[in-house]
Amino acid sequence: MEPASSIIDRLGGVARVAEIVGVHRVRVSNWKRPKSAGGTGGRVPQSHHVKLLAAAERLGVALSAADFLVTSEDVAS
Repeated sequence: MEPASSIIDRLGGVARVAEIVGVHRVRVSNWKRPKSAGGTGGRVPQSHHVKLLAAAERLGVALSAADFLVTSEDVAS
């Protein structure tokens, strides 16, 4: 689910993102699950945005604050 899937992929996968933000990998996996299945519906919790943006900069990965926004296209898919 977007935008979480794209962000996780760009930063190296679930385990790497979990390490960056300091949570268990299951929590990060839940970002990609629908809300009806206990996930976040593709949303990355705002509390992690700053850490992920900083990591992206260190790693040379293109990532901006706008990438965290859920669009109407994301909701429709």
